[in-house]
Amino acid sequence: MRKALRWLLALMVLIGTLGSAATAGAATAAGPGATATTDIEDQLLAVPGMSLIQEKPYAGYRYFVLNYTQPVDHRHPDRGTFQQRITVLHKDTSRPTVFYTGGYNVSTNPGRREPTQIVDGNQVSMEYRFFTPSRPSPADWSKLDIWQAAGDQHRIYTALKKIYTKNWISTGGSKGGMTATYYERFYPGDMDGVVAYVAPNDVVNDEDSAYDRFFATVGTAQCRDRLNAVQREALVRRAPLEKKYEAYAAENGYTFTTIGSLDRAYEAVVLDYVWGFWQYSLLSDCDKIPADAATATDDEIWTTVDTISGFSAYADQGLETYTPYYYQAGTQLGAPTIRFPHIEKRYIRYGYQPPRNLVPRDITMKFQPRAMRDVDTWVRHNAHHMLFVYGQNDPWGAERFRLGKGAKDSYVFTAPGLNHGANVAGLVADQKALATARILEWAGVAADAVARAKPLAAFDSRLDVRDVEREPALRP
Repeated sequence: MRKALRWLLALMVLIGTLGSAATAGAATAAGPGATATTDIEDQLLAVPGMSLIQEKPYAGYRYFVLNYTQPVDHRHPDRGTFQQRITVLHKDTSRPTVFYTGGYNVSTNPGRREPTQIVDGNQVSMEYRFFTPSRPSPADWSKLDIWQAAGDQHRIYTALKKIYTKNWISTGGSKGGMTATYYERFYPGDMDGVVAYVAPNDVVNDEDSAYDRFFATVGTAQCRDRLNAVQREALVRRAPLEKKYEAYAAENGYTFTTIGSLDRAYEAVVLDYVWGFWQYSLLSDCDKIPADAATATDDEIWTTVDTISGFSAYADQGLETYTPYYYQAGTQLGAPTIRFPHIEKRYIRYGYQPPRNLVPRDITMKFQPRAMRDVDTWVRHNAHHMLFVYGQNDPWGAERFRLGKGAKDSYVFTAPGLNHGANVAGLVADQKALATARILEWAGVAADAVARAKPLAAFDSRLDVRDVEREPALRP
């Protein structure tokens, strides 16, 4: 394997002619119809439908928070529009551009994703449709699907490609990695490469045994036993801990209309506990888990569950922000269900809550089983310039994207010991070098930079985001 990877890396340096070398200066080269001295803000605001919310300074960049007018329905663009929030981290129009979405709300503070640091480029970030404030009014929820969202990205890319004319790479983590993959499936001619981090791929929604196998072997037996014991004990002590939950909810004004009751919410939080640990923590964090759940105090059980799962997650106030996600999970994306062999049935009243129970009842939902099968088939047979990165200990990677014979110059790598925050930097050395070189070549940078296979921009502790891509709750 190592010899093969080194051979591929060496071969890349010899293949074809790459795009001309790009500099990292502060030039403001203009797109068609503008001059070399046109300010980048003027270029952005000259795009039809683009308006400025604010500009925030950051050394070496221009950072803009913008609104872009999108059709509610890309099939019928004359039937209403909405304002979609995007941000632009501008480096230089002579540099490549990374198109990022997390699949949820967009941050309005400057941040640079890993591929942006690797290629030392610009970054365009998109807020996913229906996450407020990027929600049509009135909201026609039938227009929230993966095809419509891909249409949003395509229109943004088409508009900004006239300014940022060099190569583009799309990226995202978790739901954002899924989004980047769906975009490539529907518009394979737009991007020059795709870097999808920790992207779940629930092809058959009702078949989730892969997750059960994952939880039976992840980490160490000692750590699994600790987590399982705490989860069980939280259900055994349901009565006293729910009294604490009632006081907590009253203090914070939490209600439970959508999920149905505080009791349902409590169980949902507890059942998220083991999943949440492996999603967001490392094996070394097992030392923070109570060693003997049976003798732990109620406060100790409460604190560890709240720290990992979050008792606000299934309150109406916790669910509301992520209604678009749960809607998609229940209509196209799918949602995992796992078994709990370490907990007696008498302690589990409801089991995992399906997405339908996490979305207000006045929003109609119908699951479309062909949506994920279509994407999975396309990726297996048509992936081109696609990189998937997973964490060894991340439960979402139990059902992942895989490549078939039709895939070309595409890769699936796993970062040892990492969780839902897995990235290229966490791969083993040969895979890290290969992945970095492929990203650089897809971005069209100079051949000598590809050969070095190192990020072109120095790490910036404020700008370079290394946080775990968090799901709204620890599972749909």
